[in-house]
Amino acid sequence: MSLSSLTPQEIASRLENATADYERFAARGLSLDITRGKPSAAQLDLADGLLTAVTGADAASADGTDTRNYGGLHGLPELREIFSPLLSVPADQLLAQGNSSLTLMRDALAFAMLHGRPDSAGPWAGTPVRMLCPVPGYDRHFGLAEALGFELVPIATDAEGPDMDQVASLVADDPTVKGIWVVPVHSNPIGVSISERRTRELMTLQAAAGDFTVFWDNAYALHHLREPHPEPIDVLGIAAEAGNPDRPLVFASTSKITHAGAGVAFVGGSPTIVDWFARHTAAGAIGPDKINQLRHARFFGSPEGVRSHMRKHAELLNPKFAAVDEIFSRELGPEDLAAWTKPSGGYFITLAVPPGTASHVVKLAGEAGVKLTPAGATHPHGVDPDDAVIRIAPTMPPLEEVEAAAEVVAACVRVAAYEAVAAPRS
Repeated sequence: MSLSSLTPQEIASRLENATADYERFAARGLSLDITRGKPSAAQLDLADGLLTAVTGADAASADGTDTRNYGGLHGLPELREIFSPLLSVPADQLLAQGNSSLTLMRDALAFAMLHGRPDSAGPWAGTPVRMLCPVPGYDRHFGLAEALGFELVPIATDAEGPDMDQVASLVADDPTVKGIWVVPVHSNPIGVSISERRTRELMTLQAAAGDFTVFWDNAYALHHLREPHPEPIDVLGIAAEAGNPDRPLVFASTSKITHAGAGVAFVGGSPTIVDWFARHTAAGAIGPDKINQLRHARFFGSPEGVRSHMRKHAELLNPKFAAVDEIFSRELGPEDLAAWTKPSGGYFITLAVPPGTASHVVKLAGEAGVKLTPAGATHPHGVDPDDAVIRIAPTMPPLEEVEAAAEVVAACVRVAAYEAVAAPRS
């Protein structure tokens, strides 16, 4: 249905009905928050066995290391062995570090800015630097690059990943283009998984910057909602075959697998890149929290232990994603007012509303007691030129709150859409 095909009387009638629904929800005095992709308390409970996995009398790792002491900059070998096949990174090319992969991304960018990469002519700082940002994308990626002085360049995304025609045209002739963000599996927020074909294109690109870097954030590589699911791509192997072994930096963490504030983060790359990262890290760190790493190694035991744990997460999350889809289908589908993703994994649903209305939807929802991520958060500098994309995060609240929030959002979309066509705002 096209809104422009409706008569003024039909628009007025639909707006009246939508407003009545909205006012009914607003009168309930709700206070709901679906802004960020946080795990629920029930998901965190799944990993409470971590808290008793290590005692002071039994704090030695598999190789006899006393995890209570200093050292071990590369992380515990047994934990790296568990996550190596899960991330498609050889264990000796994978570092286990602190609790935040975003911190490791910051470190990698800061090291490049201050020192350059192994294949750089010099530090990145002091010269113009640009970062390619697939959109819709992850606001913290964009904010981190912006904070370090990068110009952010939006890149369109399709069902296979970043638009490679656009990427290739920018990378080929511009040496200031130093990197691109990629969330390869169940991307934030649209849930797209990059294809192997697209990955090979990315690794074989002819880049004007010899140190062009792919920041490969495997944040959701294990966060599947249903079968079948994509497997992590061996990006390091593909890069080596392409003659660009140092191009990708791989990141991941257990932050949405175990305890969000007390997980383990990983960074991987070619042997040259891993040595570079470890050398600069060593200047300011004696070693990560090995007790926490030992807890994780004992709790999981094996790669299959991780997979089994993630199936428990899926059991908790699936009903929430299904509820949002059912409510949007019922409330928005018949009038064809919006489109939304039905992800096979990850933590988000992306809602596309009529252009020019996303900010108004977010405002209406907030006034009705449902806090949403700001419109534009999925784009560089927080500006969506179409004002049409809203990120929905249904993971943290209980199911009944997710259902209530989805109903409010649907009512807001209807109100904003019919208001826009009834009396377009300047």
